[in-house]
Amino acid sequence: MGSTMVLCASHAPGMDRDTEEAFGRSFRAGVARARAAVAEFRPELVLLFGGDHRRAFTTVIPAFGVAVSARLMAEGAQHASSLDVPGDIALELGEFLLRESFDVAVCRSIELDHAFGQPLGHYLDGPGAVPVIPMPVNCAGPPLPDAARVLDYGAAVGRFLETLDKRVLVIGTGGLAHHPASLATDRYDLTDDERRALNQSSAEQARGRMNPSWDHRFLAAMEAWDTGTLIEMTRTCEPVAGVGANEVRTWLAAAATTGGRGLRTLAYEPVGEWITGMGAMAAVPAG
Repeated sequence: MGSTMVLCASHAPGMDRDTEEAFGRSFRAGVARARAAVAEFRPELVLLFGGDHRRAFTTVIPAFGVAVSARLMAEGAQHASSLDVPGDIALELGEFLLRESFDVAVCRSIELDHAFGQPLGHYLDGPGAVPVIPMPVNCAGPPLPDAARVLDYGAAVGRFLETLDKRVLVIGTGGLAHHPASLATDRYDLTDDERRALNQSSAEQARGRMNPSWDHRFLAAMEAWDTGTLIEMTRTCEPVAGVGANEVRTWLAAAATTGGRGLRTLAYEPVGEWITGMGAMAAVPAG
């Protein structure tokens, strides 16, 4: 019989650029605790809910996607590499979700950025350590999927996992409160150099948009699995927590696969140098 571990965590490009690990030490300690828990769980498959930063998807943006093949782009410390995607299981998942009335996009040969690469490097032994199915959720290009629909979607994915005799690690990655200028603009055709320059020039303003009180309230609602509060906070996040807070949709999807059971916060730290409220939480199955 299979089992599922859930891990929800923020990502930030600045974390990997900080090679001397001068910042975010409390959050890094939480990453280490999460990595140890993952190693003890020994996953046989990873399902990774991540938001796209208008890089894999530009002119056509699916609300929900299932990748049957994918690779990581070269970005900062992240090397270009192919992901070990079990295409047969991914396709079965896509077909299952269609039967569950979710019109998912089946994605082939998509190129993914740090939203997917960073958690694979931080919590596992790199991108090739465990077979992974990338699950893009639109968190950047309006209109975004409604929070209630995201919860239903995650629950449907959970029903599929019940059919697998595997230890599955489900990751939701993104958030918490942050406001990168590259997502605040409606441009979808930025080059990497333009994206970097725009974010660097507005870093001070972005630091002012961080909101630890919102982050703490969201983490508490996740631990209590207060879906009403989670839906309300996600629907109204952008004015108070920044455009990047929309990425908590990936947390909702991941946690909903197990009905939100047993989530506990491992770390939280607002890291100004990374312009992001950095949080991590996990739920490890008993036994």
